[in-house]
Amino acid sequence: METKFTRPLADVAVTPDGTAIEGYASLFGLPDQGGDIVERGAYAASLKRLASAGESVKLLWQHDPAQPIGVWDELREDARGLYVKGRLLPDVARAREAAVLIRAGAIDGLSIGYRTVRATKDDQGRRRLAEIELWEVSLVTFPMLREARLGAKGADLALLHQMTAAVAAARTRLMGQ
Repeated sequence: METKFTRPLADVAVTPDGTAIEGYASLFGLPDQGGDIVERGAYAASLKRLASAGESVKLLWQHDPAQPIGVWDELREDARGLYVKGRLLPDVARAREAAVLIRAGAIDGLSIGYRTVRATKDDQGRRRLAEIELWEVSLVTFPMLREARLGAKGADLALLHQMTAAVAAARTRLMGQ
């Protein structure tokens, strides 16, 4: 049996083995609040290494390594970014709390924990992350990349990319005048 809760950007399903969650933990080409931009392909080597070693990316609560709350069943790069799909484990108290907060719409952010392997600076002084060693993806209240959310769908993200590009172009025109 499955019960589905729907909000504008998040679909959350409660199944016997946990609360299923999915979304984009990272989006390519968008600057986060610190100015970092993840490039396409940045996760490929890390995901391949993890898979070949039989290791996994951890699902944490608010980046706290003492608070794993579930498991990621799927992590993959696609044209938009790092897509994640996993489950909050019902036997973990904090995971049950997180599920309630998600269903209420109080929390929907995703954020990555990583080490930069290779990066360059662009002409605006922002770091462009070309290769990342991914450690964990957390459920968070305030993601560093505002667009990294549970339930982010392709159509929503395509529109978001168009809007972000338009704002960036407008900013460039204004700064150049």
